[in-house]
Amino acid sequence: MRQASLFAGLMSGTSLDGVDAVIADFATPLPRVISSAFVPYPAELREALLALNAAGHDELRRAAELSVRLATLYANATRAALESAGFGAQHITAVGCHGQTVRHQPALGYSLQLNHPALLAERCGITVIADFRNRDIAAGGQGAPLVPAFHDRILRNAAEHRVVLNVGGISNITDLAPGRSTRGFDTGPGNMLLDGWAARHLGTPYDAGGQWAAQGRVLPDLLEALLAHPFLAQAAPKSCGREEFNLDWLDTLLPESFAAVDVQATLLELTARSIVEATMRECGLPDALLVCGGGVHNASLMMRLAALAPSVRVASTAELGVSPDDLEALAFAWLAQCCLAGIAGNLPEVTGARGPRVLGAIYPA
Repeated sequence: MRQASLFAGLMSGTSLDGVDAVIADFATPLPRVISSAFVPYPAELREALLALNAAGHDELRRAAELSVRLATLYANATRAALESAGFGAQHITAVGCHGQTVRHQPALGYSLQLNHPALLAERCGITVIADFRNRDIAAGGQGAPLVPAFHDRILRNAAEHRVVLNVGGISNITDLAPGRSTRGFDTGPGNMLLDGWAARHLGTPYDAGGQWAAQGRVLPDLLEALLAHPFLAQAAPKSCGREEFNLDWLDTLLPESFAAVDVQATLLELTARSIVEATMRECGLPDALLVCGGGVHNASLMMRLAALAPSVRVASTAELGVSPDDLEALAFAWLAQCCLAGIAGNLPEVTGARGPRVLGAIYPA
């Protein structure tokens, strides 16, 4: 029997590392994650998805075929989380699935997340809610970030000014200042450039713990050129993707002579500086910077954030009992619940939309 409070959430972000899945119970004010699972992307699938972030041959066919493959991975991740929880499909009300972003162009009226939600519903036997971004964009918004509404729901505190920082491929922040409405926006690159540079020079998907970056020195002229990217100076609301920050852009700015490890150190400084400067400029000085997403595991990045904001408590969201690895998938489980209940899932103050909108398209089981 389906339980009205049980939902699954699926998230695959711009880091292109794989699929996070959670089974969550929303019966209490603070949602409870019952189980979670992670299904990594095979290397060749990651490369195929990465290639679709730029113009190329036969894109429509490639995108359609990758959507079918992604639905299979999403179904596998859902089943893994269900098995870990000891539940079957019949217990879950709906799956909220973000899809895999390959193009994000809200100024042109669209954001494209590869997904095959009808196939996912067929494979799982569970109602699927997908396509969360485009209704907000249709209402004049950025369609991103969407997680600040959920951060507001579970992490706001009347006695503490908190900024929630999600470091995925792109970094975004949610400003939870007491007595003020919630704000949020993308700050710029998170792991995206760091991962790409590590893959090119180390042959690994990422720089584990930021250990390689810690061995280099920051290149001041390169850092200045990187920080001059116009997106970083834009006022919120704003969002970005691989269109703005990619290795092709980086290559145009590299000095004639460089050590790859020094470039990695400079990219880490870019991520840290762009986050802290945007936070101070747009949010003021918070009491706490609560970090989630893959970047929380980069010890070098966490140390730089703390050094750049010495009066701010920099900590993982785990400090508040919320796993930093589950938070985004949990947010899309919540957005699925909102969709079925007819509750708006966006925050116009964050996305710039003309008003609150119910987000998502429903694919019945």
